[in-house]
Amino acid sequence: MRDGAQHNDAFTLWKMELNVEGAHVILRIDQMAQVPVYQQIRDQIVAAIARGELSPADRLPSVRTLAGDLGVNLHTVNKAYAVLRDEGYLLMRGRSGAVVADFGQTATSERLAANSERLAAALHQLALEHCAQGGTAETFLDAARTQARRVFVDSVFEEA
Repeated sequence: MRDGAQHNDAFTLWKMELNVEGAHVILRIDQMAQVPVYQQIRDQIVAAIARGELSPADRLPSVRTLAGDLGVNLHTVNKAYAVLRDEGYLLMRGRSGAVVADFGQTATSERLAANSERLAAALHQLALEHCAQGGTAETFLDAARTQARRVFVDSVFEEA
């Protein structure tokens, strides 16, 4: 499963490649970052799902395997997986481990509402920070469009 974790003391960065059913997902963990390690793992798995590097039903490494490969505490990976499960990205299958969920199939109305509220709150906070730094609604929307284009690479933005 592991191609090899690499530790770089200059940055305290752990890098490993996950081989998940033919997919190669690289996780980079920066022990010195202000973002907690479990959040770094969570964010990178969500990004891999969004980019199509991980697909529904793909199995992730066991908590113990991933923790060992990344050189982090078992509970750190367990927390990342629990958050991903609670957000609907993973299904936990007991001894079979974690698999990527088909969000369209497993999302409940409550989960969709919670995700919508979380998105609205995050956008609101970002807009407040942008405004406090002298930004305008136009520059905020431009930045949001740029990031959306980076993620949603399809014809939706061809017209704009």
